[in-house]
Amino acid sequence: MAKQEDIDHSLSRVPAEAKEPLWKILLIRIGSICCVSQLVLGATLGFGMTFWDAFWATMLGSVLLQVVSWALGTAAANEGLSTSLLSRWCGFGKGGSAVFGGVVAISMVGWFGVQNSVFGEGMASIIPFTDFLGGLEYPIWAIITGLGITLLVVFGIKAIANFATVFVPLFILVVLYSSWVVMQDHSLAQLISMAPPGPALSFGAATTIVAGGFIAGAICTPDYARFLKNGTQVFWMTLIGTFVGELGMNLLAVLLAHATGTSNVTEIMMATSSVVGVIIVVASTVKLNDINLYSSSLGLATMINALFNKKISRNALVWTLGIVGTFLSVIGIINYFTSFLTLLGVAIPPVAGIMVIDYFVLRRNRKALDASRETGTLPSKVENWNPVALVCWVVGFAVGESTSLLNIGIPGLNSLIIAGILYWVIMKIVASSKKVEHVMFKETDQVL
Repeated sequence: MAKQEDIDHSLSRVPAEAKEPLWKILLIRIGSICCVSQLVLGATLGFGMTFWDAFWATMLGSVLLQVVSWALGTAAANEGLSTSLLSRWCGFGKGGSAVFGGVVAISMVGWFGVQNSVFGEGMASIIPFTDFLGGLEYPIWAIITGLGITLLVVFGIKAIANFATVFVPLFILVVLYSSWVVMQDHSLAQLISMAPPGPALSFGAATTIVAGGFIAGAICTPDYARFLKNGTQVFWMTLIGTFVGELGMNLLAVLLAHATGTSNVTEIMMATSSVVGVIIVVASTVKLNDINLYSSSLGLATMINALFNKKISRNALVWTLGIVGTFLSVIGIINYFTSFLTLLGVAIPPVAGIMVIDYFVLRRNRKALDASRETGTLPSKVENWNPVALVCWVVGFAVGESTSLLNIGIPGLNSLIIAGILYWVIMKIVASSKKVEHVMFKETDQVL
């Protein structure tokens, strides 16, 4: 029997026999979008925007990013590599993958803390311990939920898929039931045409929040898309996931916010589907949070390997990150939810732009990847560093942050596009000046 840490292939290709059916990975995808935080995001839009403004904010902030998600997922399905490991042969080299793996680890464990806060607060509101723990119900529940999710992730992608099989349908049914109850007292036309019940939310701020909420999921798509067989399966996964999860959940939450006059999703669900519905909705947070912790562990595994040429047990990394994320939720990271989303919406996208350009346009390492794929191994060499990619990442982030402050366009998309185009232009100029087809920086045969 294979060791547990080998099952999820954190530092190797996913072999053909370990690939999973499309429907299982699709449920993970939908589950990573259909969650409490998505309803919080949608209700935030609905509280400060009209229905159609929220619709277009969602379309511009997330649906366009599905192209990037599909591209990265297709590369992962082809190569069987996680996001952070794939980055070694998609522009960033071994050293760059360490930096990127660290960013992914920190970002996703931060998301883990945010989601666990939602989970813990929801459970505390349902089953309070006040009578015998002196009002400490939230910290206790945050610890229980955080460590419980950590235990689930220890068992790998199959356990995550099995959990999603149960809770994704339950979550969708409860949300649809809640919407149906609300519609009994309000006409659909009224909810669509009514003014937002809260302070106005600008279109730029809304699209940035939506993009920030999705970009982390887009960049980590390869972590589970690598278990699919090909790009066609990735296409259907992203398409169905977008319309069921991102667009569908957002707009339902907008209607719920309009109907109830609040952006508090827990209150909305309590008002429409009783405590049982809230239990299912809160438990559904696990579907997203297990992926957050899973991706964080893969990113950290890549970083440690790149820095120290060592393979650390994935289980040990999962437990370490799970405990850290749980601590973050206990100290109240949820209070920084919006600012955290905005930062992610600008800092992470440049990496996606560079990886897509390197893999699909420049194709610098495609021959090495194709040859090694035939034997199920990794390429025999990898760049140590790609300074151009790192500079373009920084420039992309700077541009995104500047446009965010100036309220120009969608900062996340600005940073992604600028970084990708700049990387392509500089690499082509350098290649032309050296009269070579592809620019390759100093390589090492110490791939792992």
